[in-house]
Amino acid sequence: MLRFLKNWTLPVAMLTGTLVYLLFAHVSFLSPLKPAVWSMISFLTPFLIFAQLLLTFCKVEIREMKPVVWHGWLLLFQLITCLIVAAILIYVPMPETYREVFEGAMVCLICPTATAAAVITGKLGGNAGSLTTYTLLSNLLAALVVPLLFPVIEIHPDVGFLAACLRILVKVFPLLLCPFIVACLLRAFLPKVRERLANFSGLAFYLWGIALAIVSGQTVRSLVNSDAAGYVKWLIALAGLVTCCIQFYFGKRIGGHYHERISAGQALGQKNTVLAIWMAYTYLNPLSSVGPGSYVLWQNTINSYQLWKKRRQGEVEKKKTETNSHCL
Repeated sequence: MLRFLKNWTLPVAMLTGTLVYLLFAHVSFLSPLKPAVWSMISFLTPFLIFAQLLLTFCKVEIREMKPVVWHGWLLLFQLITCLIVAAILIYVPMPETYREVFEGAMVCLICPTATAAAVITGKLGGNAGSLTTYTLLSNLLAALVVPLLFPVIEIHPDVGFLAACLRILVKVFPLLLCPFIVACLLRAFLPKVRERLANFSGLAFYLWGIALAIVSGQTVRSLVNSDAAGYVKWLIALAGLVTCCIQFYFGKRIGGHYHERISAGQALGQKNTVLAIWMAYTYLNPLSSVGPGSYVLWQNTINSYQLWKKRRQGEVEKKKTETNSHCL
């Protein structure tokens, strides 16, 4: 059963989240429980993201985390592309229904690297240690940019800019950086606890699955409750596809100049979509969460193709080796 869940976590999690939402939305005797359930979900999602990051960083060896030049170029790419989309939202007049398309794209661009990216990178033959360093750096970038940018994009007349910044900062900054700080403190003062948590680092995968189920339900809720036309929802999903392809492509191009094509491609392209959906749903128009929600499918499609291609190359090389040995 566990093997099945691990192999099919993505579809199972998304289907579970969708079914749970539909259950509470349409079964009448469960209606009184809906407010309590939504409140619990609002608390649980950040906790799951925090726990997932903490378990991942507990496994990381600090001495192996060394920033390199391509990290800086990828961070600059994330920042510039995000600011370009933000400038379009701020300065280009457009119907309100189309703003969700650009908001969804913006979240996909500024979202930090997924903690699972190091695993995929290792399987593809890249430098997992260097990618883990970039994961931390991209978390830092998002923790600084999101509180400053999102209040400008989604303005609330009853809340001032500074108050909105502080409100987002208080929630996002600890969520993204405190796991690393806690892991460092545990390493220094409670090494046995850190080692114990590191042994449970595989649990982060299942926490991700639970969080994915929750945010999938929230995305479906946004789709169902939105009055936007169907084509707008498809455009938001298309924005997720475009940003996904752009980031994988330019990540590989930038990394190729430093002989880190695989690592840089995964660093820029594979996103912490659970966090992205949560940020979009919480701080922007909830419908914009469809963008990172679709990104889940796009990035996993690309990763599946890359892993298949890697296995195929391995099989070809194995056959060549066997052929050469027979000839000898």
